[in-house]
Amino acid sequence: MGLGGGSILIIGLVALLIFGPKKLPELGKAAGNTLREFKNATKGLADEDEDKKKSSKDQA
Repeated sequence: MGLGGGSILIIGLVALLIFGPKKLPELGKAAGNTLREFKNATKGLADEDEDKKKSSKDQA
């Protein structure tokens, strides 16, 4: 059960009414920055896990 086109349109209109047209681009930019930082942090954690696995294999 995903979001259809009509549901996304309604959510967008409600967000526009609540935040206004001037604030909406700022909120989108902030959300994008947050997602980018989260992605980079999780990538760093995954890289650390791979490094630990490689070093434990080298020691064995």
